[in-house]
Amino acid sequence: GYFYHRLAQCRYSSKDLHGMEHIDSYVFNKAEYVRFNSTVGRFVGYTEHGLKNAEAWNSDAGILGQEQAELERFCKHNADIYYSAIRDKTVEPHVRLSSVTPPSGRHPAMLMCSAYDFYPKQIRVTWLRDGREVKSDVTSTEELANGDWYYQIHSHLEYTPKSGEKISCMVEHISLTEPMMYHW
Repeated sequence: GYFYHRLAQCRYSSKDLHGMEHIDSYVFNKAEYVRFNSTVGRFVGYTEHGLKNAEAWNSDAGILGQEQAELERFCKHNADIYYSAIRDKTVEPHVRLSSVTPPSGRHPAMLMCSAYDFYPKQIRVTWLRDGREVKSDVTSTEELANGDWYYQIHSHLEYTPKSGEKISCMVEHISLTEPMMYHW
């Protein structure tokens, strides 16, 4: 059998969509044979057949104009829609603080602070003992993708309990108006 497909791409790296380019690729049996790039403003052929198509299409102002117009009509229009639905979206983390079994080490106790189902990815989880930030004996994962646009992170504090002390996990995320404190 044979397989033909056409792939339209919109590439950009700045939030204001400056420098966006529209790329329209024509592919037959997994081999791209001709491509339009809005930055170049022309079709480029990669095979004998693609070179013939590029020559014909580049000599037709209507086809070139239609391809160039896709940058505004398709790319920029849809990027604005996606940005409003995705870029500006925030979801608060669900946080759980629990005691877990420590590995054999210097301390007899361990706490785990887990933040689940938050978006976007950037988050800060810190430990406090009696209001002061703890940096030693803390192990944290990176933000882990759930595979559904949401993330989770886990932070562990190994410690030796002291009578009357207050241990807290502080979570900072753009979805929160202020840092959230979770006390043990």
